[in-house]
Amino acid sequence: MIDPIGKDFSFYQKALALRQQRQEILATNIANADTPNYKARDIDFSTALRQATGADRGVPRLPDTSLTLTSARHIPAQAHSGGPAQERYRMPLQPSLDGNTVEMDVERIQFADNTAKYQAGIQVLNGRIKSLLAAIQQ
Repeated sequence: MIDPIGKDFSFYQKALALRQQRQEILATNIANADTPNYKARDIDFSTALRQATGADRGVPRLPDTSLTLTSARHIPAQAHSGGPAQERYRMPLQPSLDGNTVEMDVERIQFADNTAKYQAGIQVLNGRIKSLLAAIQQ
């Protein structure tokens, strides 16, 4: 019974982490709107979520692993089963003379959309936690 709950929360954790990563990328784009030759970046959220959850391979993603050191002379190591979502350059709708591909209207819309979806994810997760707490209290 606990395992399906953990899988459910793991999905929300990965989805919110990807939303946070995308928010940081979009904020960086907005901050560099006046930087010459800056190339706007973004991620494909649905593809990144499928990769993070293992849905694209049919195999669930393994958790990150770190080795336990039994001696001070051992080399610390960690194994990561997947990194952050791959950033891609955004193609501008209207090129600028200084080589900057940030379009503030597009960035603001994407930023607001991602913020709304992040908040919705938090509210859904909060509702799941409240319903589990209500079930436990009965």
